[in-house]
Amino acid sequence: MDVSSTPITTIEEARARLRDAQHVLVLTGAGVSAESGVPTFRGPDGLWRRHRPEDLATAEAFARDPLLVWEWYAWRRETIAPLGPNAAHHALALLESRVPEYLLATQNVDGLHASAGSRRMVELHGTLWRLKCTACAHSAGDRRVPLPELPPRCACGALLRPDLVWFGEALPEEAVAKAFEAARVAEVVLVVGTSSLVYPAAALPQVARAAGALVIEVNPEPTPLTPLAQVSLRGTAAAVVPALVESR
Repeated sequence: MDVSSTPITTIEEARARLRDAQHVLVLTGAGVSAESGVPTFRGPDGLWRRHRPEDLATAEAFARDPLLVWEWYAWRRETIAPLGPNAAHHALALLESRVPEYLLATQNVDGLHASAGSRRMVELHGTLWRLKCTACAHSAGDRRVPLPELPPRCACGALLRPDLVWFGEALPEEAVAKAFEAARVAEVVLVVGTSSLVYPAAALPQVARAAGALVIEVNPEPTPLTPLAQVSLRGTAAAVVPALVESR
């Protein structure tokens, strides 16, 4: 069902609940960035159609061939660097400015939420735009494109790696704890552009719903979250999210 054919009472209820909520949690996935031109992992044009993730996005792959891994991440950085936030990113930044207790938990590593002005945010999977030393654990932002050398090295001489979560690695404890704390007290949870397949992020709306929150899903297609959500809006993030936020 396209957003234009969604019953207006459903949209109005979602808007009203979002407008009145004092505690809001937003969970975003790759779909929120698709209209900015960021390739998705699982879509028909996904990055992983050309690269097996287990060959590249693991600590073992990095230890085996850091240059190959870095060539892939350098390509991703160069692909994303010219892109900008879309209407959904901007609408979520606006929503943040209007809600007293707000948290955006994103599974994306593209940095577009921050570019749009989101600040009360946790990046559950890290970011392409921060590098971490494999020896001294120094971590710092680095938006240079292209990087001056591959693989890049820390001032201590050790290899740098992207500061994001690879397969087999745990998500950052502080970010996860903050997201689940927000889920437990949220009045409204807005889930945008995620397949709802990757845990523990996929458990956030479940926790919130069990605690009494209204769960609003925005996605072009049904997902495993759809039966749990009280409101499921079919449409793109850039079309639906501004329509939900504009009446705040």
